[in-house]
Amino acid sequence: MLSRVPAPTHRHAAPSGPWPFVDPSRIDDPDSHLPLSAAACDHKQTPNQEVCWCKYPQALYPNWTPRQQKKSRIAKVVEKRTESCTIRYLDVMKDGMFVNAGDREVNERTVDEHWHAIQRGRPSGVHVRALFVDGLSGPVLQILGTRYNIEPFFFSSTIGWIPSRHQTNVVANESDHITITLTFIRSTPNPTTVPPSPEASYIAPSNFRRRIPEVVIDTRAPLILRSSNLQLVADQLAVHMLRSRTSNTIISLHSPSQEQHRSTTAALLHTRVHATGRSVYWSNIFKDTTDPTFVFLSVLWYALYAWDEALEHLYNHICYLESQVILTSDLQLTHELHILRAHLLHYESLLTDFKKSVEFVQHTPNPSLQALDIEDEEAREMKKRSAATMKRECENLLTEIDRLQKSRSLQDMRLKNVMNLEFSIGMQKLTEAAIRDSAAIKQISYMTMIFVPAGFVAAVFGMNVREINPMSYGTLAHYIQIRDPQAAPSSDNDSNANLDDGASDFAYLGMPQKRNNVVFKRMDLWARLWWPVILFSTALERRKRRKEMRKPQTRIDTD
Repeated sequence: MLSRVPAPTHRHAAPSGPWPFVDPSRIDDPDSHLPLSAAACDHKQTPNQEVCWCKYPQALYPNWTPRQQKKSRIAKVVEKRTESCTIRYLDVMKDGMFVNAGDREVNERTVDEHWHAIQRGRPSGVHVRALFVDGLSGPVLQILGTRYNIEPFFFSSTIGWIPSRHQTNVVANESDHITITLTFIRSTPNPTTVPPSPEASYIAPSNFRRRIPEVVIDTRAPLILRSSNLQLVADQLAVHMLRSRTSNTIISLHSPSQEQHRSTTAALLHTRVHATGRSVYWSNIFKDTTDPTFVFLSVLWYALYAWDEALEHLYNHICYLESQVILTSDLQLTHELHILRAHLLHYESLLTDFKKSVEFVQHTPNPSLQALDIEDEEAREMKKRSAATMKRECENLLTEIDRLQKSRSLQDMRLKNVMNLEFSIGMQKLTEAAIRDSAAIKQISYMTMIFVPAGFVAAVFGMNVREINPMSYGTLAHYIQIRDPQAAPSSDNDSNANLDDGASDFAYLGMPQKRNNVVFKRMDLWARLWWPVILFSTALERRKRRKEMRKPQTRIDTD
């Protein structure tokens, strides 16, 4: 299973930053920025070589201290001293022909040989030399950086998957360096159907229901299309170009094929660019102009082809989900729709970066073609044709990117429509369930209408009052007074004179009362709250008084 790509740290992506890979709260020792001395090493030196290539990058860029190299992950690659690296060469001749210049494997035993080979001149007639590096190792990174004086930002942006585009080492009317690192999406076969961890936005077709709690929306992880058993993975183009009047060089970095990210291999891109020379359309461009930037621009078409294929597969998957939503509406479909929506929003930012990269190439002309002292009429005409062709080809590429953006927007709207459809179907089912529940409640109401009157009659005849049970002490008036304490009477008329002492017990507030002259008082709010306590204490006092009245009294004769 492919792992997620690292989150880019954009603040370290351009050489214009004065403190590359330094925390805002940390201050480094200024003495650590001094250039490295030419200490003795085991590598074979070339004539006029002041510092060995193994001192890169701090030998050429003193502010790139070991701590900054470690934080930018360059140190992690530099430490790979014993690993093997393969460099594939492709030469573009002055007549527009593309020639495969072979490949060279660089390891611990052949590193000095490669250093001397890269110092030698190129065969005559070579206009552009492209190097496709497969599995960047520490010695190759340092050799390329020293030989071509490459800003370390190119390597740090590539290793950290940081989108960047910048121009460096500009010499007016002579030469410059341009760098582009961009992330794009391409589709690959799904290597497995079992998710190893919740790191990926992944849903297995076989056990989809059981793994719903493990679904995590991570837009930097591969997106699994279970309808076609494909996955959309993040890939990277990391291209650096040196443009000058004498020689032109393109360097393309690629992760090892065995790494989990599975980016495009050097062999694959080498083959694609080589095939560009067999295109009649592009062959005419290479013959008609001397600007090496067109070779650089042709590499960007690979990312566009990958985008187009990925969005096509994603569209088919959305159509599949739409048919599934119409047939059924389950929770897992809702989760998958939200995952797709999150990835589509992420793709919008990637396409925007792609568009900015093409605009950067269009608006960064080759300094070697901008010389003001061109007196040859043919050279001036070639310069005009080159500028017009570059504008045309960049606009063609931008038009295709706009088409991809519109396709992404259309898929996003269609996905939103599917989500609304799924929500409507869910609401329809909830409405049907509510109708069924209301029908059941209606039946219960009918049953209640039948049994409530009988229950009421039974409750009335079960009351322990004197009107129903003559042997009882309570009356209906007692029931009314207890039910509504606010209705306690305050009059002493004849109708209340026959009430039992229990009636006065309810209104008794601790004052003495007479049997035949029952006095009722209207109680205040606090007395009503304490009426159970008052009633109980009054009943105890009345029982005690009755006992005293029933005791035989002793008569004393005074005669």
